[in-house]
Amino acid sequence: MSTLQLLWFVLIGVLFSGFFFLEGFDFGVGMSIQTLAHDEEEKDQIIQTIGPVWDGNEVWLLTAGGAMFASFPYWYASLFSGFYLILFVILVGLIIRGVSFEFRHRMPDGKRRRIWNWTLSVGSFMVPFFFGLLFISMIQGMPLDANGNMQASFTDYFNLFSIVGGVALTLLCYLHGLNYIALKTEGPVRERARNYASLLYWVLYVGLVVFAVLLYVKTDFFDNHFALTLALVAAIVVMTVIANVSVFKKKEMLAFLASGITLVLLVVLLFSGLFPRVMVGSAGFYDILIKDASSSPYTLKTMTWLSLTILPFVLAYTAWTYYVFRQRIKHPAIAAAAGYEG
Repeated sequence: MSTLQLLWFVLIGVLFSGFFFLEGFDFGVGMSIQTLAHDEEEKDQIIQTIGPVWDGNEVWLLTAGGAMFASFPYWYASLFSGFYLILFVILVGLIIRGVSFEFRHRMPDGKRRRIWNWTLSVGSFMVPFFFGLLFISMIQGMPLDANGNMQASFTDYFNLFSIVGGVALTLLCYLHGLNYIALKTEGPVRERARNYASLLYWVLYVGLVVFAVLLYVKTDFFDNHFALTLALVAAIVVMTVIANVSVFKKKEMLAFLASGITLVLLVVLLFSGLFPRVMVGSAGFYDILIKDASSSPYTLKTMTWLSLTILPFVLAYTAWTYYVFRQRIKHPAIAAAAGYEG
């Protein structure tokens, strides 16, 4: 395995980490529309927290997919063909979620607007759940032939571990979104988000225990990388506790960062367990290794120089965007009253 092959494997992990850190709270906010808000004004307030940034956050996913296609075409082909239907459902979730922002804004209060509120929440649920399903199915091992083709049955995709993984990732995103709402809003929604998060972290603790047990039983992570896997699982638990305590103490920025780092650590856990593979074959089937799945050295070298040139500008623009829109969002009625009094 060359240095460039390892570098691009790590970079794809970084891109997925950035996607789940940033887009993760977007999904949580989207799910909160129907679970946290009590009226249309509160729903508008919640949506305004991500209005300027949600579409930019999705770019991380597009970049991760493009980087995988260019640097590891064999991995890309096997993953996207073998998980075609799951990825199609994820795409549907992203589409209905994206159009919901625009259509609900153009609809007057009433039945049609409520429909788009529901599609926003449902789409925000579909994407993390099916991503969790995909990643867990991938690390458990899939029936791959020597050419990387996958001949999988329903239970290869949908089983106890993959469903637990989908639920866990969805819950993590929802809590990340609640922490973001508490950080970015004022009024009843802010307090309600903290209360919901305080309760749901106890559910997450149970989920993490089940996830860790299934990770030990269903994968070879502990066999291949025992110390690193154990350290990452422990780090995920520690960051979850930090987030929970921060919610209790009303340290909203720390809670948000801790929940985001939890998602990043989860991606690191999955990629470290995959190494030195990009696809795991189930018992009696073939693994796809990093060294066999990558593009030519020239392609990787060219991509590296282009990435190093463009990446600083992208990161700077992203940071500037969040700085510009750093203010808290008030409840529309409260904001209107404040403006009137002024």
